[in-house]
Amino acid sequence: MQDLLILLALTFLLGSCSPGNKLNETQGTPPKNFPPTVRAQFQAPRAATLDGNQKARIGMKIWKNESGGKETGLTHWNVGEEFPSLGIGHFIWYPHGFDGRWTETWPEFIKFAQARRSLNIPAVALLSDCPWSSREEFQRELNGSALSGLRRWLATTIELQTDFIMAKSRAALPRIMNAAPASRRGHIKDCYEKVAATANGAYALIDYVNFKGDGTNPREQYGGQGWGLMWVLMEMRPVSGGQAAAREFAAAAKRCLDRRVRNSPPERGERRWTAGWHNRCNTYAAPF
Repeated sequence: MQDLLILLALTFLLGSCSPGNKLNETQGTPPKNFPPTVRAQFQAPRAATLDGNQKARIGMKIWKNESGGKETGLTHWNVGEEFPSLGIGHFIWYPHGFDGRWTETWPEFIKFAQARRSLNIPAVALLSDCPWSSREEFQRELNGSALSGLRRWLATTIELQTDFIMAKSRAALPRIMNAAPASRRGHIKDCYEKVAATANGAYALIDYVNFKGDGTNPREQYGGQGWGLMWVLMEMRPVSGGQAAAREFAAAAKRCLDRRVRNSPPERGERRWTAGWHNRCNTYAAPF
């Protein structure tokens, strides 16, 4: 069973499309300016599909990472942040007029849900901007009809949210290879493949993109240094494959996040998140 999980997770992560079929960016198409040699290196046959039980395991693990697997955590606004985080993956949704450095993922998820013809999407979820302008307003209305209805819908769409998170992860590798310095692409490929060789490593690659992004957004940096997946793979030290690579990925992720905290504006107080971030990264090193 574990071998099957590894195979399916890997083919989902690394899978692209059979020749002649066109994929959009969410599904993992290399950008138009993707170097031809790298494009050929990373194309693979059509991806296998994870069954419901396997996706549920990954989705529940991500939900537990973000909010303890509690339904109340499906609509959350962190202290010190300018936006709420929704769903099992805590997808970011910006209020009107706010333009942050973080990649806004809630509108992407709603478009994904509409493309999948998800039923009964709450009207509030379809708004272009988050209708709550502050955490205080959000907290006052936490048990109101809009947020309660949103939580109920999110609680019934765990598999859909998991599909979205996996699609984001699958799209990350071509973006990373296109954005990374040419001198680092070989190291990135080698590390990615070694991490992906275990079930918990495959989970780590899926979860980390949702957790801290793919690392290609230049705005998601402090002092010219980022913390997304690309930066973690570049940070990894030479190591053998399998569990050793999963452990090194976890350690490299913690080093990148510690560097983020050191480089962050003091007024953000990001150090308070370090323990939780480390705990999440530790799950990558544990057998899945």
